[in-house]
Amino acid sequence: MPLALLALAIGAFGIGTTEFVIMGLLPEVAGDFDVSIPTAGFLVTGYALGVMFGAPLMTVLGTKVSRKRMLMLLMGLFIVGNLISAVAPTFTLMLIGRVIASLAHGAFFGIGSVVAADLVAPDKKAGAIAMMFTGLTVANVVGVPLGTLIGQSAGWRVTFTVVAALGVLGLAGIARLVPDMPKPEGVRLRHELAAFKNVQVLLAMAMTVLGFGGVFAAITYIAPMMTNVTGYADGSVTWLLVLFGLGMVGGNLVGGRFADRALMPMLYVSLGALAVVLALFTLTAHNKIAAAVTITLIGALGFATVPPLQKRVLDQAHGAPTLASAVNIGAFNLGNALSAWLGGVVIAAGLGYTAPNWVGAVLAAAALLLAVLSAALERRAAPAPAADPVAAKTEQAHSVQQQTVVHH
Repeated sequence: MPLALLALAIGAFGIGTTEFVIMGLLPEVAGDFDVSIPTAGFLVTGYALGVMFGAPLMTVLGTKVSRKRMLMLLMGLFIVGNLISAVAPTFTLMLIGRVIASLAHGAFFGIGSVVAADLVAPDKKAGAIAMMFTGLTVANVVGVPLGTLIGQSAGWRVTFTVVAALGVLGLAGIARLVPDMPKPEGVRLRHELAAFKNVQVLLAMAMTVLGFGGVFAAITYIAPMMTNVTGYADGSVTWLLVLFGLGMVGGNLVGGRFADRALMPMLYVSLGALAVVLALFTLTAHNKIAAAVTITLIGALGFATVPPLQKRVLDQAHGAPTLASAVNIGAFNLGNALSAWLGGVVIAAGLGYTAPNWVGAVLAAAALLLAVLSAALERRAAPAPAADPVAAKTEQAHSVQQQTVVHH
């Protein structure tokens, strides 16, 4: 794998850290700004909405420049947003900083996926995409726990300053290591938008929303589930999330490796297994060891779908994949928001803290059905194989011979 992928992974590490570290620092931020925890939660919601809307917006704005330059501009935006958050004198200004940083998220992964795929041979594209996303998964194992520790001991402002420094490192790496790849000639915004007329692109994005939504239906409510149902202490939730992150790393790499060999079978296996494991989580949540193993498996199976789904979008939006790739990143965040809301609905209905696991299982199963439908539609649309002229002549001669025999 080329070194340029390392630069993309560093940028992804910084983005993954800033996205999730705020969840562990909400009490400190709320206390400093004298706001409630639910109000501080807008820092999470605002970031997710910024990713959803920023992905297509920034990608469209970037159609006029080369992909390398756009990646550098996005990292610059990421740095500015985190610096604003680090020095913000008011909660409103910090929220603005979070939104600014989030605008870089979707477009960075979308354009970065295209660049990563272009850097390698056709049979290694999913592996290259997975290599970049490794930065995001490692952030959940190293960046988020470390950032939370720094924020709780030295202050949350120091955490966001360190994250901004990671952005500087990523920017320097992209400038030095990523080759100058000009945007394809003849590709215009209307070409990028035309990809959304392709039902296969839309099906892949729907699989992204439902499949990854299944993961976050359970993980969003992991803290109350583990403390109230499983019996873990509050402090144990951090290392349980580290296990989830380790599963993400492994699943991402395995998904990238096997998606290059058999993309759709990889989706069938990962989505099917994810649905089963999420359903079983309603039972394993009552045992500490079983719950820890299940959480790791959810991370692994959930992220095993990411490289194949991202490659599926790139393959189906061939010729103009950049916008579709970026919007698919927004689809991950839409899945997160949708599943978190549905999980909250079933808990509020009095069905218990394990009920979101059933929601996740249904969402993952729905994604599997869409994958089967997508493959069936693709087979139906495939052109019939061209006839072998030699075989056709042989068959024709055989037919004439039979007719002659019958005639005589």
